[in-house]
Amino acid sequence: MAKFLIIRFSSIGDIVLTTPVIRCLKQQVPEAEVHFLVKDKFRSVVQHNPYIDKLHVLAHSWELMIEELKTEEYDYIIDLHNNTKTLRLKKALGKKSFSFYKLNIQKYFYTAFKINMLPKVHIVDRYLKTVTSFGVTNDGAGLDYFILPEEQIKKSDIPASHSAGYVACVIGAAHGTKRWPVHKWKVFCAELNHPVILLGGKEDAANGDAIAATDPVKIYNASGKFSLNESADLIRKSKLVISNDTGLMHIAAAYKRPVISLWGNTVPSFGMYPYYGNRYTDVQLFDILQTNKLWCRPCSKIGYDKCPLGHFKCMEKISSRDLLQKTKKRL
Repeated sequence: MAKFLIIRFSSIGDIVLTTPVIRCLKQQVPEAEVHFLVKDKFRSVVQHNPYIDKLHVLAHSWELMIEELKTEEYDYIIDLHNNTKTLRLKKALGKKSFSFYKLNIQKYFYTAFKINMLPKVHIVDRYLKTVTSFGVTNDGAGLDYFILPEEQIKKSDIPASHSAGYVACVIGAAHGTKRWPVHKWKVFCAELNHPVILLGGKEDAANGDAIAATDPVKIYNASGKFSLNESADLIRKSKLVISNDTGLMHIAAAYKRPVISLWGNTVPSFGMYPYYGNRYTDVQLFDILQTNKLWCRPCSKIGYDKCPLGHFKCMEKISSRDLLQKTKKRL
């Protein structure tokens, strides 16, 4: 039996993108025992994953976590985060490790000089390279996301007007330059002849209220009203997901929901576009809307609170009309 520790501290989307590694390792390596290490605030992303034998969390004490992990006596460490913290951790545990190559130099050249030297490979396939020496191959099943029955949304949790089907619109994102502007959402939602549920965190609630005010019957603002896993269930039950480049976009792909993704300062060529696995290549399940040939894009591999140049053309030039056309085609 081989005992593995997989490390990915954060964040929601990045953790969801590691799930093929977890599943394939567990299913393809005989008698593999798979543990996963994550930050406490993101534990719900993988808490119910049946391919994880034991979940460890980084909470208040780094030293306590190290001592706990030492007692496990791992055979191998699979480092899918690869930063200074994981370097310290690997040194402390002293076990053979396999680390994900982050391509930081290539991303720097792309964001600083607009020279794209990135391989045309999805990050999932790059994650999986860390376990190829164990005979693990991509099973093509895509991403996983698991929630318990008690975390599922009840009919009474959303308006009756939305019970027959709705479009889920993810208006939030960790950084401002990844968010499609509120005034754009207002125009789009007003023109869309279909029930809409807005999704985001508590910090997005005010923007959601502003968007929903254009048609309070058709548009339901769920931002900040539900837990992550309840929001994931709303994604799972939707007809279509329209999303910024954020964690719920990857959860939508895990549930094989069709996605229209909106890209601002980041670009799909970073390798983190919606991923469905090669079992689903017969149908194109996602569309990408982005502003091409914009000299300042991509400006960051992560994002900023505001456009560094003040114009925010990467998002402002994504038209409501184009999104509406793609949405109608999907529906």
